[in-house]
Amino acid sequence: MHPDNTVYVAGHRGLVGSAIMRRLREKGYRRLILRTRGELDLRDQAAVRAFFERERPEFVFLAAAKVGGIYANATYPAEFIYDNLAIQTNVIEAAYRFGVRKLMFLGSSCIYPKFAPQPMREEHLLTGALEPTNEPYAIAKIAGLKMCEAYNRQYGTDFLAVMPTNLYGIGDNFDLETSHVIPALIRKFHEAKRDGAASVEVWGTGNPRREFLHVDDLADACVFLMENYSARDLGGFVNVGTGTDLTIRELAETIRRIVGYEGEIRFNPEKPDGTPRKLLDVSRITALGWKPKVSLEEGLRRTYEWYVREEERSGAVPK
Repeated sequence: MHPDNTVYVAGHRGLVGSAIMRRLREKGYRRLILRTRGELDLRDQAAVRAFFERERPEFVFLAAAKVGGIYANATYPAEFIYDNLAIQTNVIEAAYRFGVRKLMFLGSSCIYPKFAPQPMREEHLLTGALEPTNEPYAIAKIAGLKMCEAYNRQYGTDFLAVMPTNLYGIGDNFDLETSHVIPALIRKFHEAKRDGAASVEVWGTGNPRREFLHVDDLADACVFLMENYSARDLGGFVNVGTGTDLTIRELAETIRRIVGYEGEIRFNPEKPDGTPRKLLDVSRITALGWKPKVSLEEGLRRTYEWYVREEERSGAVPK
């Protein structure tokens, strides 16, 4: 992949897609193909085929997906499995049908087995039961990974796949019903500080351990792999993370400090914790020559500063 190539970023307005678009532009890519959801419904197979036949992108980043936290997965399981299966099936099939040179599919570390050995290596996928709270999403994403592998094996395509850890950063979703843990905590602490609240409730015990990667680092890794490696080099898919984790309690305390909230943190053990630990083994991508650059402290600070600016600019919570 080279700056002169045409590149389609599916989901360019989302957290991951917007970061990939920023990274491509930083590196001089100007022939970017972008469509909003209103312009192209990726669940519509006929529309997707017509788009690929007309535009003929050479490279594709498949960053479009329906994502969310524990509450969203529990509330909208049908949408999580249908939307993700439809989007990825249509795009992967059209990429093959219309001769895309290379495609990148994005999985998620939450699709590893609930009690996978830690840290999780790529070969641990499909070795145990999934986390029940996001099983429909996980099954859809696993199907996407396997579809890329199957097309590579049968048709000789070059469809890469990465397995990112928990992501956060500029462009995140801060809706408390559908967001992931970091944006939810940032919003809760910010509003508690603004309103003078005595305490902030955090779901669960605070004991689960999680790994977090700034989305700009993921974007850098995705572009690095697309420019330098093929699916054959990756041996199927590759983990992308930091290789370090912390407890939800430690995360909440860090965000409280960055936001400047001085009240109490109350953990609610009646709410689900999810998987006890999620830490990726990143030895494979490290061996390929890539490492993350943004520390958690720096990344959280950047994200909070962006959140405040966006709220002041628009007068509403960023979504």
